[in-house]
Amino acid sequence: MKVHVDPQLCQGHTLCAMTASDLFALRDEDGHAYVLFDEVPPEMEDQAREAARSCPEQAIVLS
Repeated sequence: MKVHVDPQLCQGHTLCAMTASDLFALRDEDGHAYVLFDEVPPEMEDQAREAARSCPEQAIVLS
């Protein structure tokens, strides 16, 4: 599974980082999220799905 944060939609609510801190980090300059892995490890896929569901801006794209 791949995960991507759309920088145009992310508003820096930080819910993804709170939900899946091993997958997402926040930029210092604007507080927007970014993904730490190109490919989500299989054992973290549920966390990625939960983070996508929790994003109020629907900025997290799973593929």
